[in-house]
Amino acid sequence: MPGRKAHSKQTRTPHDPPPVSDMPIESIPDGKASYPIVGLGASAGGLEALKLFFAKVPQNSGLAYIVVVHMTPKQPSILAELLQKVSRIPIKTAVDGEPVQPDHAYVAPPDKEINLYQGALQLLDFLKKRDHLSIDFFFRSLARDQGANACGIVLSGTGTDGTLGLKEIKEFDGLTLVQSEKTAAYDGMPRSAIQSGIIDMVLPPEEMPERLIRYYEHHPLTVADDPVKKSGFREDTHHQLPKIFALLRNHTGHDFSVYKKNTILRRIVRRMNLNNIREQDQYIRFLREHPQEVETLFRELLIGVTHFFRDAPSFDVLQKDILPGLLDRLGDGETFRAWIPGCSTGEEVYSLAIILRECLDGFSKRITLQLFGTDIDQYAIEKARNGLFHTGIAADVSADRLNRFFIREGDSFRIRREIRDCVIFSVQDVIKDPPFSRLNLLCCRNLLIYLNASAQKRLVPLFHYTLRPEGVLVLGSSETIGGFTDLFENLNNKWKIFRAKEAPATLRGQVAFPTGPGVDTHAIAVNTDTVKAPDINLGNITKNLVLERFSPSAVLIDAKGNILHVQGRTGKYLEATSGPPTRNVLDMAREGLRIELSSAIRNAAALQREVTRGDLHVRTNGDTQIIHLHVIPLKQPPEVAGQLLVVFEDVAVEPESSDSAPTLSGSPPHKSKNRISELEKELQYTRESHQTTIEELESSNEELKSTNEEMQSANEELQSTNEELESSKEELQSLNEELHTVNSEMQNKVEELSAAQDDMRNLLNSIEIATLFVDNEKRIKRFTREAAKIINLIHTDIGRPIEHVVSNLAYDGMIRDLTRVLETLAPMETEVRTWEGNWYAMRIMPYRTTDNRIDGAVLTFTGIDDQKRAQEMLHTDNIDMETLLETVFDANPKPMIVLDSRRNAVIANAAFYGLMEKTPGDIKGRNLFTFENDLFSRTDLEKKITEGLEKNMEFTSTPFELDRHDKKRLFSIHGRPMRPKSGSTYCVILRFDEFI
Repeated sequence: MPGRKAHSKQTRTPHDPPPVSDMPIESIPDGKASYPIVGLGASAGGLEALKLFFAKVPQNSGLAYIVVVHMTPKQPSILAELLQKVSRIPIKTAVDGEPVQPDHAYVAPPDKEINLYQGALQLLDFLKKRDHLSIDFFFRSLARDQGANACGIVLSGTGTDGTLGLKEIKEFDGLTLVQSEKTAAYDGMPRSAIQSGIIDMVLPPEEMPERLIRYYEHHPLTVADDPVKKSGFREDTHHQLPKIFALLRNHTGHDFSVYKKNTILRRIVRRMNLNNIREQDQYIRFLREHPQEVETLFRELLIGVTHFFRDAPSFDVLQKDILPGLLDRLGDGETFRAWIPGCSTGEEVYSLAIILRECLDGFSKRITLQLFGTDIDQYAIEKARNGLFHTGIAADVSADRLNRFFIREGDSFRIRREIRDCVIFSVQDVIKDPPFSRLNLLCCRNLLIYLNASAQKRLVPLFHYTLRPEGVLVLGSSETIGGFTDLFENLNNKWKIFRAKEAPATLRGQVAFPTGPGVDTHAIAVNTDTVKAPDINLGNITKNLVLERFSPSAVLIDAKGNILHVQGRTGKYLEATSGPPTRNVLDMAREGLRIELSSAIRNAAALQREVTRGDLHVRTNGDTQIIHLHVIPLKQPPEVAGQLLVVFEDVAVEPESSDSAPTLSGSPPHKSKNRISELEKELQYTRESHQTTIEELESSNEELKSTNEEMQSANEELQSTNEELESSKEELQSLNEELHTVNSEMQNKVEELSAAQDDMRNLLNSIEIATLFVDNEKRIKRFTREAAKIINLIHTDIGRPIEHVVSNLAYDGMIRDLTRVLETLAPMETEVRTWEGNWYAMRIMPYRTTDNRIDGAVLTFTGIDDQKRAQEMLHTDNIDMETLLETVFDANPKPMIVLDSRRNAVIANAAFYGLMEKTPGDIKGRNLFTFENDLFSRTDLEKKITEGLEKNMEFTSTPFELDRHDKKRLFSIHGRPMRPKSGSTYCVILRFDEFI
């Protein structure tokens, strides 16, 4: 790789398994490898993706690779061997404690989890935990051990394993890749990772190695590297960085100039490397031409990575030492308010809400929780509001908390409503937007470390302003309040927990209170003296005055009751409520108006005609106003068609006369009595109706209560059933993934066996040796084409006993010989002839399996017609065989001798006579072990000859020395047993091999 050291220069074929180098691992002092380490996670369908990946990995990429695949723990795996067939780098099964080396790949064993510590592999036993995800576990260890040198790749698979691990790698400035969903056999894991929004590249597996190498060619591999020099942003080009800030502010509305320069530059360098851009000018042009890259850079700068109970000991300190005191100071019915700026996708907010809810379990007071989670990333806030998280959170959340505060939904957990309802998420920029106030707790962890000193000095006094007296501020473990010790006192130095002090008199001058976007107070003033007055329309002024004086008040609303326009003074009928501002007319209606107004709006919208409610008594500031209410659906003009006009018409009440008597003395007596009687009857009727209504209501309440209890019981049963089904689904899904992986390996094994069988069949057919395989019961297993010419065999004879098949041999001892071999396990050989006159050397040997088990026998027939014809010619020509043998022996330059069964010399060649310095008369008939002062008796030759004759196999003696002419010569003797014929004295032939 250009600019990088090549760690391996050996060349080999892709199918040669290379040896693992014994060279020590290159490392820097903090334990990080000086080269990137790539982690690959896969599940169902991942074998094919891994093959495509490693087929494109070059021999000297300079990267190390670690593979984690979902496999059955007790199932042997041949994944490393399968990948080695397509790879040019060594691939082996990981060994505990082994250092990771560049240009090598390691596969996690099926019964172990793999961890990384100081560049060495650590194998751990599997935990029997339902939601424990091995890929997430490894990716997290990879991120924490290697930092920016870590790269995580998620390939085909079902579920969500790997997503949370990639988030951890991203947090440490590592690289994240995912297989494209279209190329994945199972897109569950890739889709989950892509939806997280933290993926750098989405590619087919075969394109990944090239992109990795291209990225790491210019990647700073050590902490000592200067990102400014690496990026090309030189000190003389300060004007380039503000251009990027301007593009970001124009696109997102946020100013990143308050962030630390090196932090910004590192993120920009990553994006430049990912886009294969080397110069800052080119990248600025790329940002202008591709607005999507501006959005991607914006998200890269945010580093939206978090998880539940991050820095868990800090949450323990809060729960045990801090929160009980804060809650205890609140009165019954009060609200505990907390603000978490920079909350990302909400895990920290929900974590804080969970420990607050657990603290409240021990309180007798009724305290309401109200937590505000804010972030400048709209996408992250939407995910936080959704409250849906991957099953990988089980690594950070205890089983008890999962059962109490979460609901299982497929491959995810959803936060329960009791937690969700007490949390409010909103988009907010803590630098420019107004803060929340009257807070009991402000948790701002790992935000200040990304801001420059000036921004930190603005925010710390602002945080003090937002807190109540004795309120608590929580910062990240690497953050501090700086010089503002007059505003806070330290409660816990390790976890940076502070309590707000009483505000000094100079606090107002210290707080830079953000007010959000608004009118610039320093804008250029307009000189009213020079502005020409507009033309006055007396008609419009008169019309407006008449409407304000004599027309009733009215509001224009939509079908949902939201106010679109207000005409006249409506304060007597509508008033603003406490809490968040609202535009709904029903929320603003005064007492005595809301019910009738709601009914009138519904009727007018449904009937599409004017609805009037008369003589409504509306309470206004301690008094009562009688009005007529009109709700009119509008059809014209088209601009307001479908809207409703609500008109409030005051009713004048005549004052009672001063001389009127309360006893109705002004009315005739009989009319007064009639009126009283009517009123009494109406009152009685009203009481009876009221009583009947109450009884019916109580009966309905009882029925509803009973129905509600039944529904709750049914809901609990359904929920229990659903959890059981979800658990069964997960187990089946996990089993399916494991079976798919095993099936892939078995398929590859079948293909190998099929290829080996084809090779063996072609080999047997090409050598033209008739071969027949039988089992221990002498049933035919398989045969070659040549064997069918000797024994009348067809394909359907497989499985039949061989004695049932007709043979073309003029030899009736084949079955007898076969039985003897199976009983004695000693090979035998004999010459046989067919009825057509063809001669064959029949050899019968036991069939041994790889585990040294006898599973039948193998019969081979080798044609010897040529040898037989040569022998006949020799006998016909009356050639002396002994003379012929001596001539052949003498032609061999190595000493050779033939012995009989008594170890006496039968015949030898000239080289043997010369070596022994003897004549043929001195040799023939003499026992070999009497030569040279019993030289051969002192070797293991006798033992070797005996073993060779018993087992009918060749042998070689141990070396021995022979003195000749003051020179010691070293020899070994190679022997071969000879099958004697009737009348033959030949037994064994020996050849002397000299070591030079």
